[in-house]
Amino acid sequence: MNTSATTMDGLDLQRPLKLHFIPYLAAGHMIPLCDIATLFASRGQHVTIITTPQNAQILLHKSGDPFLHFHTVDFPSQEVGLPDGVESMSSVNDLTNSAKVYKAARLLRGPIEHFVENNPPDCIVADFMIPWVADLANRLRIPRLAFNPFTLFGLCAFESVKAHPILHSGGSFVIPDFPHHITMCATPPKAMTGFMEPLLGIEVKSNGLIVNNFAELDGEEYIQHYERITGHKAWHIGPASLMRRSNQESEHECLSWLNSKPPNSVVYICFGSMCRLPDNQLYEMACGIEQAGHRFIWVVPEKKGKEEDEDQSDEEKDKWLPKGFEERNRNKGMIIRGWAPQVLILGQPAVGAFLTHCGSNSVVEAVSSGVPMITWPVMGEQFYNEKLITQVRGIGVEVGVEEWGVAGFGDREKVVEKDRIEKAVRRLMDGGDEAREIRRRAQEFGKKARQAVKEGGSSHHNLTALIDELKRLRDCASLNY
Repeated sequence: MNTSATTMDGLDLQRPLKLHFIPYLAAGHMIPLCDIATLFASRGQHVTIITTPQNAQILLHKSGDPFLHFHTVDFPSQEVGLPDGVESMSSVNDLTNSAKVYKAARLLRGPIEHFVENNPPDCIVADFMIPWVADLANRLRIPRLAFNPFTLFGLCAFESVKAHPILHSGGSFVIPDFPHHITMCATPPKAMTGFMEPLLGIEVKSNGLIVNNFAELDGEEYIQHYERITGHKAWHIGPASLMRRSNQESEHECLSWLNSKPPNSVVYICFGSMCRLPDNQLYEMACGIEQAGHRFIWVVPEKKGKEEDEDQSDEEKDKWLPKGFEERNRNKGMIIRGWAPQVLILGQPAVGAFLTHCGSNSVVEAVSSGVPMITWPVMGEQFYNEKLITQVRGIGVEVGVEEWGVAGFGDREKVVEKDRIEKAVRRLMDGGDEAREIRRRAQEFGKKARQAVKEGGSSHHNLTALIDELKRLRDCASLNY
Protein backbone atom coordinates (compact mmCIF):
# COMPACT_ATOMS: atom_id res chain seq x y z
CA MET A 1 0.00 0.00 0.00
CA ASN A 2 1.46 3.37 -1.04
CA THR A 3 0.89 5.66 1.94
CA SER A 4 4.46 6.85 2.37
CA ALA A 5 3.98 10.49 1.47
CA THR A 6 1.60 13.39 1.05
CA THR A 7 0.58 13.86 -2.58
CA MET A 8 1.21 17.07 -4.50
CA ASP A 9 -2.42 18.18 -4.31
CA GLY A 10 -2.17 18.35 -0.53
CA LEU A 11 -3.89 15.09 0.39
CA ASP A 12 -2.38 13.35 3.42
CA LEU A 13 -2.48 9.66 2.52
CA GLN A 14 -0.21 8.75 5.42
CA ARG A 15 -2.52 9.69 8.32
CA PRO A 16 -4.63 6.67 9.38
CA LEU A 17 -8.37 6.65 8.84
CA LYS A 18 -10.71 6.78 11.80
CA LEU A 19 -13.42 4.21 11.07
CA HIS A 20 -16.56 3.26 13.01
CA PHE A 21 -18.07 -0.17 12.28
CA ILE A 22 -21.70 -0.81 13.26
CA PRO A 23 -22.72 -4.48 12.89
CA TYR A 24 -26.25 -5.85 12.96
CA LEU A 25 -27.17 -8.06 15.92
CA ALA A 26 -26.80 -11.49 14.31
CA ALA A 27 -23.75 -13.74 14.22
CA GLY A 28 -23.84 -14.08 10.44
CA HIS A 29 -23.58 -10.30 10.18
CA MET A 30 -21.36 -9.45 13.16
CA ILE A 31 -18.57 -11.98 12.67
CA PRO A 32 -17.76 -11.19 9.01
CA LEU A 33 -17.96 -7.44 9.65
CA CYS A 34 -15.58 -7.87 12.60
CA ASP A 35 -13.26 -9.85 10.30
CA ILE A 36 -13.39 -6.97 7.81
CA ALA A 37 -12.69 -4.45 10.59
CA THR A 38 -9.62 -6.55 11.41
CA LEU A 39 -8.46 -6.21 7.80
CA PHE A 40 -8.56 -2.42 8.07
CA ALA A 41 -6.83 -2.49 11.45
CA SER A 42 -4.09 -4.72 10.01
CA ARG A 43 -3.39 -1.92 7.51
CA GLY A 44 -2.85 0.58 10.32
CA GLN A 45 -6.28 2.22 10.35
CA HIS A 46 -7.96 3.22 13.64
CA VAL A 47 -11.01 0.98 13.95
CA THR A 48 -13.85 1.07 16.51
CA ILE A 49 -16.66 -1.50 16.54
CA ILE A 50 -19.88 -0.24 18.13
CA THR A 51 -22.08 -2.97 19.58
CA THR A 52 -23.62 -4.29 22.81
CA PRO A 53 -21.63 -5.75 25.74
CA GLN A 54 -22.42 -9.44 25.13
CA ASN A 55 -21.68 -9.18 21.43
CA ALA A 56 -18.47 -7.25 22.09
CA GLN A 57 -17.21 -10.13 24.23
CA ILE A 58 -17.97 -12.65 21.48
CA LEU A 59 -16.30 -10.56 18.78
CA LEU A 60 -13.27 -9.78 20.92
CA HIS A 61 -12.77 -13.50 21.56
CA LYS A 62 -13.13 -14.41 17.88
CA SER A 63 -10.91 -11.66 16.48
CA GLY A 64 -8.12 -11.79 19.05
CA ASP A 65 -6.85 -8.54 17.51
CA PRO A 66 -5.33 -6.14 20.06
CA PHE A 67 -5.66 -3.22 17.63
CA LEU A 68 -9.46 -3.40 17.44
CA HIS A 69 -11.32 -0.95 19.69
CA PHE A 70 -14.83 -1.54 21.01
CA HIS A 71 -17.45 0.90 22.20
CA THR A 72 -20.46 -0.70 23.85
CA VAL A 73 -24.01 0.57 24.22
CA ASP A 74 -26.42 -1.12 26.61
CA PHE A 75 -28.85 -3.59 25.10
CA PRO A 76 -32.44 -2.60 26.02
CA SER A 77 -33.44 -6.00 27.42
CA GLN A 78 -36.23 -4.76 29.69
CA GLU A 79 -37.74 -2.45 27.08
CA VAL A 80 -38.24 -5.28 24.60
CA GLY A 81 -38.91 -8.11 27.05
CA LEU A 82 -35.81 -10.28 26.56
CA PRO A 83 -33.73 -11.86 29.35
CA ASP A 84 -30.30 -10.45 30.15
CA GLY A 85 -27.57 -11.85 27.91
CA VAL A 86 -29.82 -12.42 24.88
CA GLU A 87 -28.50 -9.76 22.53
CA SER A 88 -28.57 -11.25 19.02
CA MET A 89 -30.76 -13.06 16.52
CA SER A 90 -28.58 -16.13 17.00
CA SER A 91 -29.84 -16.45 20.60
CA VAL A 92 -33.54 -16.78 19.71
CA ASN A 93 -35.50 -19.30 17.69
CA ASP A 94 -38.99 -17.97 17.03
CA LEU A 95 -40.52 -15.02 15.22
CA THR A 96 -41.75 -13.36 18.41
CA ASN A 97 -38.31 -13.10 19.97
CA SER A 98 -36.70 -12.29 16.61
CA ALA A 99 -39.01 -9.30 16.42
CA LYS A 100 -37.87 -8.26 19.91
CA VAL A 101 -34.20 -8.34 18.88
CA TYR A 102 -35.06 -6.34 15.74
CA LYS A 103 -36.89 -3.76 17.89
CA ALA A 104 -33.93 -3.60 20.28
CA ALA A 105 -31.57 -2.95 17.36
CA ARG A 106 -33.71 0.03 16.36
CA LEU A 107 -33.68 1.33 19.95
CA LEU A 108 -29.88 1.44 19.85
CA ARG A 109 -30.07 4.33 17.40
CA GLY A 110 -30.05 7.05 20.10
CA PRO A 111 -26.98 5.93 22.08
CA ILE A 112 -25.02 5.05 18.93
CA GLU A 113 -25.79 8.41 17.33
CA HIS A 114 -24.75 10.17 20.53
CA PHE A 115 -21.36 8.41 20.52
CA VAL A 116 -20.71 8.99 16.80
CA GLU A 117 -21.71 12.66 16.95
CA ASN A 118 -19.30 13.21 19.85
CA ASN A 119 -16.56 11.11 18.24
CA PRO A 120 -17.00 11.70 14.50
CA PRO A 121 -15.06 9.28 12.28
CA ASP A 122 -13.76 9.68 8.74
CA CYS A 123 -16.20 7.02 7.58
CA ILE A 124 -18.98 4.82 8.96
CA VAL A 125 -19.16 1.19 7.86
CA ALA A 126 -22.60 -0.13 8.75
CA ASP A 127 -24.64 -3.24 8.05
CA PHE A 128 -27.37 -2.70 5.48
CA MET A 129 -29.86 -3.86 8.13
CA ILE A 130 -29.26 -0.56 9.99
CA PRO A 131 -30.76 1.92 7.51
CA TRP A 132 -30.83 4.96 9.81
CA VAL A 133 -27.03 5.24 9.56
CA ALA A 134 -27.62 6.91 6.18
CA ASP A 135 -29.23 9.90 7.90
CA LEU A 136 -26.45 10.06 10.49
CA ALA A 137 -23.68 10.03 7.87
CA ASN A 138 -25.44 12.67 5.78
CA ARG A 139 -25.90 14.90 8.82
CA LEU A 140 -22.22 14.61 9.74
CA ARG A 141 -21.17 14.94 6.07
CA ILE A 142 -18.99 11.85 6.16
CA PRO A 143 -18.83 8.87 3.80
CA ARG A 144 -20.85 5.75 4.53
CA LEU A 145 -19.94 2.28 3.33
CA ALA A 146 -22.62 -0.39 3.39
CA PHE A 147 -21.83 -3.95 4.42
CA ASN A 148 -24.01 -6.79 3.21
CA PRO A 149 -23.04 -10.39 4.11
CA PHE A 150 -24.68 -11.75 0.94
CA THR A 151 -22.74 -12.80 -2.14
CA LEU A 152 -22.83 -10.21 -4.91
CA PHE A 153 -24.37 -12.93 -7.08
CA GLY A 154 -27.26 -13.12 -4.61
CA LEU A 155 -27.63 -9.34 -4.55
CA CYS A 156 -27.71 -9.28 -8.35
CA ALA A 157 -30.53 -11.83 -8.25
CA PHE A 158 -32.46 -9.73 -5.71
CA GLU A 159 -32.02 -6.61 -7.85
CA SER A 160 -33.02 -8.35 -11.09
CA VAL A 161 -36.14 -9.82 -9.52
CA LYS A 162 -36.99 -6.45 -7.96
CA ALA A 163 -36.63 -4.69 -11.31
CA HIS A 164 -38.83 -7.28 -13.06
CA PRO A 165 -41.64 -8.20 -10.64
CA ILE A 166 -42.80 -11.78 -10.90
CA LEU A 167 -46.44 -11.82 -11.90
CA HIS A 168 -47.32 -15.19 -10.42
CA SER A 169 -47.07 -16.55 -6.92
CA GLY A 170 -45.36 -19.85 -6.28
CA GLY A 171 -43.80 -22.16 -8.80
CA SER A 172 -40.52 -21.92 -10.69
CA PHE A 173 -39.23 -18.90 -12.61
CA VAL A 174 -36.19 -17.78 -14.58
CA ILE A 175 -34.22 -14.87 -13.09
CA PRO A 176 -34.81 -12.02 -15.57
CA ASP A 177 -32.02 -9.94 -17.18
CA PHE A 178 -29.25 -12.11 -15.76
CA PRO A 179 -25.79 -13.14 -17.07
CA HIS A 180 -26.68 -16.85 -16.73
CA HIS A 181 -29.93 -18.68 -17.44
CA ILE A 182 -30.95 -19.58 -13.89
CA THR A 183 -34.24 -21.31 -13.08
CA MET A 184 -35.40 -21.03 -9.47
CA CYS A 185 -37.53 -23.81 -8.00
CA ALA A 186 -39.88 -21.43 -6.17
CA THR A 187 -40.81 -17.76 -5.91
CA PRO A 188 -39.24 -15.81 -3.02
CA PRO A 189 -41.72 -15.24 -0.18
CA LYS A 190 -43.43 -11.85 -0.51
CA ALA A 191 -42.65 -11.09 3.14
CA MET A 192 -38.94 -11.44 2.37
CA THR A 193 -38.92 -9.29 -0.76
CA GLY A 194 -41.08 -6.65 0.93
CA PHE A 195 -38.61 -6.47 3.81
CA MET A 196 -35.48 -6.45 1.65
CA GLU A 197 -36.38 -3.95 -1.06
CA PRO A 198 -36.30 -0.72 1.01
CA LEU A 199 -33.08 -1.81 2.73
CA LEU A 200 -31.37 -2.48 -0.60
CA GLY A 201 -32.65 0.88 -1.85
CA ILE A 202 -30.80 2.65 0.98
CA GLU A 203 -27.75 0.41 0.56
CA VAL A 204 -27.13 1.52 -3.03
CA LYS A 205 -27.12 5.19 -1.97
CA SER A 206 -23.99 4.66 0.13
CA ASN A 207 -20.45 5.48 -1.03
CA GLY A 208 -19.87 1.83 -1.81
CA LEU A 209 -20.65 -1.76 -0.86
CA ILE A 210 -18.16 -3.93 1.01
CA VAL A 211 -18.35 -7.58 -0.05
CA ASN A 212 -16.78 -10.30 2.11
CA ASN A 213 -15.87 -12.35 -0.91
CA PHE A 214 -13.32 -12.40 -3.71
CA ALA A 215 -14.04 -11.21 -7.23
CA GLU A 216 -13.19 -14.53 -8.85
CA LEU A 217 -16.05 -16.36 -7.09
CA ASP A 218 -18.82 -13.86 -7.81
CA GLY A 219 -17.32 -13.34 -11.25
CA GLU A 220 -16.51 -10.23 -13.26
CA GLU A 221 -19.78 -10.64 -15.17
CA TYR A 222 -21.76 -10.18 -11.95
CA ILE A 223 -19.63 -7.29 -10.72
CA GLN A 224 -20.32 -5.49 -14.00
CA HIS A 225 -23.99 -6.51 -13.90
CA TYR A 226 -24.41 -5.16 -10.36
CA GLU A 227 -22.77 -1.84 -11.16
CA ARG A 228 -24.78 -1.53 -14.38
CA ILE A 229 -28.21 -2.09 -12.82
CA THR A 230 -27.57 -0.19 -9.55
CA GLY A 231 -24.94 2.43 -10.42
CA HIS A 232 -23.25 1.38 -7.18
CA LYS A 233 -19.60 0.42 -6.56
CA ALA A 234 -18.88 -2.97 -4.98
CA TRP A 235 -15.56 -3.63 -3.23
CA HIS A 236 -14.59 -7.31 -2.96
CA ILE A 237 -12.05 -7.44 -0.12
CA GLY A 238 -12.51 -10.96 1.29
CA PRO A 239 -12.63 -13.70 2.31
CA ALA A 240 -11.80 -11.91 5.57
CA SER A 241 -12.13 -15.20 7.49
CA LEU A 242 -8.76 -16.21 6.04
CA MET A 243 -7.20 -13.57 8.30
CA ARG A 244 -8.99 -14.74 11.46
CA ARG A 245 -6.90 -15.91 14.41
CA SER A 246 -7.88 -19.27 15.87
CA ASN A 247 -7.44 -18.45 19.59
CA GLN A 248 -8.85 -21.29 21.72
CA GLU A 249 -10.87 -22.76 18.86
CA SER A 250 -7.98 -25.08 18.00
CA GLU A 251 -8.57 -26.98 21.25
CA HIS A 252 -11.99 -28.31 20.17
CA GLU A 253 -12.16 -32.11 20.41
CA CYS A 254 -13.56 -32.53 16.91
CA LEU A 255 -10.26 -31.34 15.40
CA SER A 256 -8.22 -34.14 16.93
CA TRP A 257 -10.93 -36.58 15.79
CA LEU A 258 -10.65 -35.24 12.24
CA ASN A 259 -6.86 -35.51 12.34
CA SER A 260 -7.21 -39.28 12.73
CA LYS A 261 -9.35 -39.70 9.59
CA PRO A 262 -8.27 -40.16 5.95
CA PRO A 263 -8.44 -37.24 3.48
CA ASN A 264 -11.87 -36.42 2.00
CA SER A 265 -13.59 -39.08 4.13
CA VAL A 266 -15.84 -36.94 6.37
CA VAL A 267 -19.07 -35.05 5.61
CA TYR A 268 -19.39 -31.87 7.64
CA ILE A 269 -23.02 -30.90 8.34
CA CYS A 270 -23.98 -27.47 9.67
CA PHE A 271 -26.88 -25.10 9.03
CA GLY A 272 -25.51 -21.99 10.71
CA SER A 273 -26.66 -20.10 13.77
CA MET A 274 -30.20 -19.19 12.65
CA CYS A 275 -31.53 -22.32 10.95
CA ARG A 276 -33.21 -24.88 13.19
CA LEU A 277 -34.92 -27.67 11.30
CA PRO A 278 -37.97 -29.36 12.85
CA ASP A 279 -37.64 -32.76 14.50
CA ASN A 280 -39.25 -34.70 11.64
CA GLN A 281 -36.72 -33.24 9.20
CA LEU A 282 -33.79 -33.93 11.52
CA TYR A 283 -34.96 -37.55 11.75
CA GLU A 284 -34.95 -37.92 7.95
CA MET A 285 -31.51 -36.30 7.81
CA ALA A 286 -30.13 -38.73 10.38
CA CYS A 287 -31.52 -41.69 8.42
CA GLY A 288 -30.14 -40.38 5.14
CA ILE A 289 -26.69 -39.76 6.60
CA GLU A 290 -26.59 -43.23 8.11
CA GLN A 291 -27.74 -44.86 4.88
CA ALA A 292 -25.00 -43.05 2.93
CA GLY A 293 -22.46 -44.81 5.14
CA HIS A 294 -19.77 -42.13 5.30
CA ARG A 295 -18.08 -40.54 8.31
CA PHE A 296 -19.66 -37.31 9.49
CA ILE A 297 -19.49 -34.37 11.89
CA TRP A 298 -22.96 -32.95 12.47
CA VAL A 299 -23.50 -29.63 14.25
CA VAL A 300 -27.00 -29.40 15.74
CA PRO A 301 -28.04 -26.06 17.33
CA GLU A 302 -28.94 -26.17 20.99
CA LYS A 303 -32.66 -25.80 21.59
CA LYS A 304 -33.71 -22.80 23.58
CA GLY A 305 -36.71 -21.49 25.47
CA LYS A 306 -39.93 -23.48 25.23
CA GLU A 307 -38.26 -26.11 23.06
CA GLU A 308 -35.96 -27.14 25.89
CA ASP A 309 -36.84 -28.32 29.35
CA GLU A 310 -33.94 -28.59 31.79
CA ASP A 311 -35.65 -31.53 33.48
CA GLN A 312 -35.71 -33.58 30.28
CA SER A 313 -33.32 -36.49 29.92
CA ASP A 314 -30.81 -36.51 27.04
CA GLU A 315 -32.94 -39.17 25.34
CA GLU A 316 -36.03 -36.95 25.53
CA LYS A 317 -34.11 -33.95 24.20
CA ASP A 318 -32.84 -35.99 21.23
CA LYS A 319 -36.16 -37.67 20.41
CA TRP A 320 -35.60 -36.78 16.74
CA LEU A 321 -32.68 -39.23 16.52
CA PRO A 322 -33.47 -42.75 15.25
CA LYS A 323 -33.26 -45.28 18.08
CA GLY A 324 -29.68 -46.44 18.61
CA PHE A 325 -28.27 -43.96 16.06
CA GLU A 326 -25.37 -42.69 18.17
CA GLU A 327 -24.42 -46.16 19.37
CA ARG A 328 -24.38 -47.56 15.82
CA ASN A 329 -22.32 -44.61 14.56
CA ARG A 330 -20.02 -44.18 17.55
CA ASN A 331 -16.86 -44.82 15.51
CA LYS A 332 -18.14 -43.23 12.32
CA GLY A 333 -19.62 -39.90 13.35
CA MET A 334 -19.73 -37.10 15.86
CA ILE A 335 -22.71 -34.91 16.82
CA ILE A 336 -21.81 -31.48 18.22
CA ARG A 337 -24.64 -29.78 20.10
CA GLY A 338 -24.19 -26.04 19.96
CA TRP A 339 -21.23 -24.19 18.48
CA ALA A 340 -18.32 -25.58 16.46
CA PRO A 341 -15.16 -23.96 14.97
CA GLN A 342 -16.39 -24.08 11.39
CA VAL A 343 -13.45 -22.37 9.68
CA LEU A 344 -10.99 -24.76 11.32
CA ILE A 345 -13.17 -27.81 10.58
CA LEU A 346 -13.43 -26.90 6.90
CA GLY A 347 -9.67 -26.49 6.80
CA GLN A 348 -9.06 -30.10 7.87
CA PRO A 349 -7.96 -32.43 5.02
CA ALA A 350 -10.36 -35.14 6.26
CA VAL A 351 -13.41 -33.05 5.33
CA GLY A 352 -14.57 -34.10 1.88
CA ALA A 353 -17.95 -32.36 1.62
CA PHE A 354 -20.02 -29.75 3.41
CA LEU A 355 -23.79 -30.25 3.72
CA THR A 356 -24.85 -26.62 4.11
CA HIS A 357 -27.82 -24.26 4.20
CA CYS A 358 -25.91 -22.06 1.72
CA GLY A 359 -25.63 -19.06 4.01
CA SER A 360 -23.22 -16.64 2.34
CA ASN A 361 -20.62 -16.84 5.11
CA SER A 362 -20.65 -20.65 5.03
CA VAL A 363 -20.34 -20.63 1.25
CA VAL A 364 -17.31 -18.33 1.29
CA GLU A 365 -15.68 -20.29 4.13
CA ALA A 366 -16.16 -23.59 2.28
CA VAL A 367 -14.82 -22.15 -0.96
CA SER A 368 -11.81 -20.72 0.89
CA SER A 369 -10.97 -24.22 2.09
CA GLY A 370 -11.60 -25.87 -1.27
CA VAL A 371 -14.43 -28.03 0.09
CA PRO A 372 -17.28 -28.99 -2.30
CA MET A 373 -20.83 -28.51 -1.04
CA ILE A 374 -24.10 -30.41 -0.79
CA THR A 375 -26.67 -27.63 -0.93
CA TRP A 376 -29.81 -27.42 1.23
CA PRO A 377 -31.06 -23.80 1.26
CA VAL A 378 -33.65 -22.79 3.84
CA MET A 379 -34.45 -19.09 3.48
CA GLY A 380 -33.35 -15.68 2.21
CA GLU A 381 -30.52 -15.41 -0.31
CA GLN A 382 -29.55 -19.05 0.27
CA PHE A 383 -31.57 -20.25 -2.73
CA TYR A 384 -29.66 -17.87 -4.99
CA ASN A 385 -26.32 -18.94 -3.47
CA GLU A 386 -27.21 -22.55 -4.26
CA LYS A 387 -27.28 -21.71 -7.97
CA LEU A 388 -23.92 -19.93 -7.77
CA ILE A 389 -22.44 -23.06 -6.18
CA THR A 390 -24.01 -25.74 -8.35
CA GLN A 391 -24.87 -24.25 -11.75
CA VAL A 392 -22.50 -21.33 -12.22
CA ARG A 393 -19.29 -22.54 -10.54
CA GLY A 394 -19.90 -26.30 -10.49
CA ILE A 395 -18.53 -26.86 -6.98
CA GLY A 396 -21.48 -28.64 -5.40
CA VAL A 397 -24.61 -30.75 -5.82
CA GLU A 398 -28.20 -30.03 -4.80
CA VAL A 399 -30.25 -32.05 -2.34
CA GLY A 400 -33.35 -30.71 -4.08
CA VAL A 401 -35.11 -28.41 -1.61
CA GLU A 402 -38.28 -26.83 -3.01
CA GLU A 403 -39.69 -24.86 -0.06
CA TRP A 404 -38.42 -21.29 0.28
CA GLY A 405 -38.95 -20.31 3.92
CA VAL A 406 -39.43 -16.90 5.51
CA ALA A 407 -37.45 -17.88 8.62
CA GLY A 408 -34.90 -20.50 9.56
CA PHE A 409 -37.12 -22.21 12.10
CA GLY A 410 -40.61 -23.63 12.38
CA ASP A 411 -42.40 -26.50 10.68
CA ARG A 412 -42.18 -27.10 6.95
CA GLU A 413 -44.86 -28.22 4.51
CA LYS A 414 -42.38 -30.40 2.64
CA VAL A 415 -39.88 -32.78 4.23
CA VAL A 416 -36.72 -33.74 2.36
CA GLU A 417 -36.74 -37.52 2.53
CA LYS A 418 -33.83 -39.71 3.60
CA ASP A 419 -33.32 -41.33 0.20
CA ARG A 420 -32.78 -37.95 -1.45
CA ILE A 421 -30.26 -36.99 1.25
CA GLU A 422 -28.42 -40.28 0.87
CA LYS A 423 -28.23 -39.83 -2.91
CA ALA A 424 -26.78 -36.32 -2.66
CA VAL A 425 -24.14 -37.39 -0.13
CA ARG A 426 -23.13 -40.39 -2.23
CA ARG A 427 -22.86 -38.21 -5.35
CA LEU A 428 -19.92 -36.38 -3.83
CA MET A 429 -18.48 -38.94 -1.41
CA ASP A 430 -18.62 -42.20 -3.39
CA GLY A 431 -16.12 -40.97 -5.98
CA GLY A 432 -16.65 -41.20 -9.72
CA ASP A 433 -15.90 -38.76 -12.53
CA GLU A 434 -18.50 -36.18 -11.54
CA ALA A 435 -17.31 -36.05 -7.92
CA ARG A 436 -13.66 -35.82 -8.94
CA GLU A 437 -14.38 -32.92 -11.29
CA ILE A 438 -16.45 -31.06 -8.67
CA ARG A 439 -13.69 -31.56 -6.10
CA ARG A 440 -11.04 -30.36 -8.56
CA ARG A 441 -12.97 -27.14 -9.25
CA ALA A 442 -13.62 -26.57 -5.54
CA GLN A 443 -9.91 -26.92 -4.76
CA GLU A 444 -9.05 -24.56 -7.60
CA PHE A 445 -11.40 -21.90 -6.17
CA GLY A 446 -9.80 -22.47 -2.76
CA LYS A 447 -6.41 -21.56 -4.26
CA LYS A 448 -7.94 -18.46 -5.87
CA ALA A 449 -9.44 -17.37 -2.54
CA ARG A 450 -6.14 -17.65 -0.72
CA GLN A 451 -4.33 -15.84 -3.52
CA ALA A 452 -6.91 -13.03 -3.51
CA VAL A 453 -6.04 -11.91 0.03
CA LYS A 454 -2.27 -12.06 -0.47
CA GLU A 455 -0.24 -9.09 -1.61
CA GLY A 456 -0.87 -8.71 -5.32
CA GLY A 457 -4.21 -10.54 -5.14
CA SER A 458 -7.54 -9.02 -6.18
CA SER A 459 -8.93 -8.50 -2.66
CA HIS A 460 -5.63 -7.14 -1.33
CA HIS A 461 -5.55 -4.66 -4.21
CA ASN A 462 -9.19 -3.66 -3.67
CA LEU A 463 -8.63 -3.02 0.04
CA THR A 464 -5.62 -0.81 -0.78
CA ALA A 465 -7.65 1.12 -3.33
CA LEU A 466 -10.60 1.50 -0.93
CA ILE A 467 -8.41 2.85 1.87
CA ASP A 468 -6.80 5.33 -0.52
CA GLU A 469 -10.23 6.40 -1.80
CA LEU A 470 -11.52 7.01 1.73
CA LYS A 471 -8.42 9.04 2.56
CA ARG A 472 -8.92 11.15 -0.54
CA LEU A 473 -12.55 11.78 0.43
CA ARG A 474 -11.49 12.71 3.97
CA ASP A 475 -8.73 15.08 2.92
CA CYS A 476 -10.70 16.70 0.10
CA ALA A 477 -13.48 17.43 2.61
CA SER A 478 -10.91 19.02 4.92
CA LEU A 479 -9.53 21.19 2.13
CA ASN A 480 -13.01 22.32 1.10
CA TYR A 481 -14.29 22.92 4.63
